[in-house]
Amino acid sequence: MHHQQQFLIFIPTYNEAENVEAIFRKIREVGVEANILFLDDNSPDGTGVIIDRLAAENAGVFAIHRSGKLGIGSAHAAGIRWAYEHGYTLLLSMDCDFTHSPAKIHEFVAQAADHDIVIGSRYLQPRSLRGWSLLRKTLTHAGHWLTTTLLRMPYDATGAFRVYRLDRIPAAIFDLTHSDSYSFFFESLYILWLNGYSIWEIPLELPARTYGHSKMVLKDALRSVVLLGYLWCKTKTDRESLIYAAPFVSSATISETVAQQEWDIYWFTKKAAGAVVYDIIAAFYRKAIIRRILNHFLRKHFSEQATVLHAGCGSGQVDVDIAENIQITALDISIPALTTYRKCQPKFAALIHGSIFNIPAKAEEFEGIYNLGVMEHFTEPEIRRILDEFNRVLKPGGKIALFWPPAYGLSVRFLACVHWFIHKVRRRELKLHPDELTHIRSRRQARAYLEASGFSLADYYFGVRDLFTYAVIIGRKETDYAEVSARRIAESARAVIAAEAAKI
Repeated sequence: MHHQQQFLIFIPTYNEAENVEAIFRKIREVGVEANILFLDDNSPDGTGVIIDRLAAENAGVFAIHRSGKLGIGSAHAAGIRWAYEHGYTLLLSMDCDFTHSPAKIHEFVAQAADHDIVIGSRYLQPRSLRGWSLLRKTLTHAGHWLTTTLLRMPYDATGAFRVYRLDRIPAAIFDLTHSDSYSFFFESLYILWLNGYSIWEIPLELPARTYGHSKMVLKDALRSVVLLGYLWCKTKTDRESLIYAAPFVSSATISETVAQQEWDIYWFTKKAAGAVVYDIIAAFYRKAIIRRILNHFLRKHFSEQATVLHAGCGSGQVDVDIAENIQITALDISIPALTTYRKCQPKFAALIHGSIFNIPAKAEEFEGIYNLGVMEHFTEPEIRRILDEFNRVLKPGGKIALFWPPAYGLSVRFLACVHWFIHKVRRRELKLHPDELTHIRSRRQARAYLEASGFSLADYYFGVRDLFTYAVIIGRKETDYAEVSARRIAESARAVIAAEAAKI
């Protein structure tokens, strides 16, 4: 549905029966040409009935009802999503309790002509919070000090009175936020600021809340502090994840599998707090530890500017250095992973959406293949299929480099302890990543896997270089794919004959 009116005012409500009609009349009195969207969280004081009546009696007024009090942040996220879905190009959000004066709306809209986000600031003029209680002043100033100190963001980031230029800001950028509470305001503004959108502040003078009551509780303040810590850590260790990238568009037609769904969830979906912490640790580990061992072994075994396939590329955070030495074609079954890879690693030769079971490449196309933390997610028969496919697309004499967690590896043991704590002690169901089915156990096992698919074992390492995280397995292609295929057919035939003989 596309509205002729391109300007929308969004007002979330909870127990605002005494204010909602008055704020509506005041907006109309100041002559603002805009549609109005009210979103009510099942207010027990009858606010929902009033906004339904306003919507019924006035064109361009809309009402959304939710089942309960789901958080002010989630309310704003829902309002922003509704505005995009209904074709609005300009969105103004404001509170219903008159702490945000409708008389300021014209000034906000005027500044939006030259800026992507316009926000009301309580810190541009003195005495802007006169009449507020000491507790509320303290919380407000503490929040401002924390956002400016930890995030280095020089704005009043915790207020809800703001304008968004939706025609300049992609809707998907708001998917990078996690918070459902008051933290949404500084989290969303921080992400917009990191992504380079222009921000302008308008001075506000906020009266005491004579028309309503503060809905912030201490729990919200504590959550905000935790989220600030998370954003600080995320910026230091994994800044790329806070940067928006246009979704990778695939030309391939791939039947969606359970594995693909799991990896899409891993790379894109908003996660529980424990998984978010895991992501920060994993990003640090990839950049500080894994990248070094990857650089060492790929430089050792792949020639300068070799054409190499990263089969199951993931985020690309480990490829930053090695991309200077080799020509990387990145393959993954997950479109969100490819989107992230393109953002983190712009020096790739090509991106391919496809499965490692059926690589969309011609025979003997690559001089090398590598992956990190991929093989353990498959069963032994699947591993054989993957290695056969690697053989097919690899040039004669080419090498594969598999960074494969061993059963006794530090990361495997650490994650086992974490899962035990989450499931047994905290009694929560939390899956940090897709299941790991087959860990490597020995050099002998690695050699057997390789030789079954026409490779010889050229190198094997497990040690302190990556803090005992991966067994590094280097295989050289010795047998042509056609010979491997013929051997597979013969093995299958013998298995069928043996099965039939066993029946007699």
